[in-house]
Amino acid sequence: MNADLRGKIALVAGATRGAGRGIAVELGAAGATVYVTGRTTRTRRSEMNRPETIEETAERVTAAGGTGIAVPTDHLEVEQVERLVRRIDREHGRLDVLVNDIWGSDMYLKFDATFVDLPLQEGLRMLRLAIDTHLITSHTALPLLNRNPGGLVVEVTDGTLETNADYRKDCGIFYDLAKWGVIRLGLTQGHEVKPHGGTAVALTPGWLRSEAMLEHYGVTEENWLDGAKLAPHFVISETPAFVGRAVAALAADPDKARWNGKSLSSGGLAQVYGFTDVDGSRPDAWRYIEEVERQGKAADATGYR
Repeated sequence: MNADLRGKIALVAGATRGAGRGIAVELGAAGATVYVTGRTTRTRRSEMNRPETIEETAERVTAAGGTGIAVPTDHLEVEQVERLVRRIDREHGRLDVLVNDIWGSDMYLKFDATFVDLPLQEGLRMLRLAIDTHLITSHTALPLLNRNPGGLVVEVTDGTLETNADYRKDCGIFYDLAKWGVIRLGLTQGHEVKPHGGTAVALTPGWLRSEAMLEHYGVTEENWLDGAKLAPHFVISETPAFVGRAVAALAADPDKARWNGKSLSSGGLAQVYGFTDVDGSRPDAWRYIEEVERQGKAADATGYR
């Protein structure tokens, strides 16, 4: 399906890079006006210390066919978020799509570390960046979104209600709690927006070929398959545009309320809405992971692994 979001106003909170940038650009490609926020601008970097900026994201939104508006915002600062929402209200008088993709905690993620080995202050900072920011943004923006029926809230996370059922010890307690918390925010906000004709969901991309992930494997988007030489499962990865197209499809669906309170994935929604990644593929990373895990358990049970 080709989403048509002309005349719609969206806010993608945390749109500097990765999934947030992909979502913002695809909303723009569908014709939306998209406010993009983040802490990294052309004159200042956040603690992530990466080069991508919200100005670049806004320019890509506009180039894709929408209207991109960059607003530097620290979503832990209530006054900054209030100022942002007042601006959207003043300029358009409505908000149709709210995407909470704020994260900014890669540098605090330590793989395979035990709970007590994780620095407490870094873990608490991760939770503030991953959870408090979403709460502050939704608390401030929902009155504007609820003003008109048909609004959509998307809580971007990592994993689904089903696939995150077990403790992800490789990522640690703080990360596990952060991503579970965002899934719950999709469910609970569904109860909040439903009386106003709105829909809220939690949405996860699959294995995302973000800027940082491409750098990690020493590849670019043009030769990304070379990354499979280091990690064979990398073949099921996806571009940020894929989850962006999932959000655009949801936002344009007149029957989106059927998803209210659900935990969704880009790959799962692609099967429903028929969109593809930029190369025409339709990866479904979480289904793939489940199949691999089932095969692994079967191998363990028979003693052949």
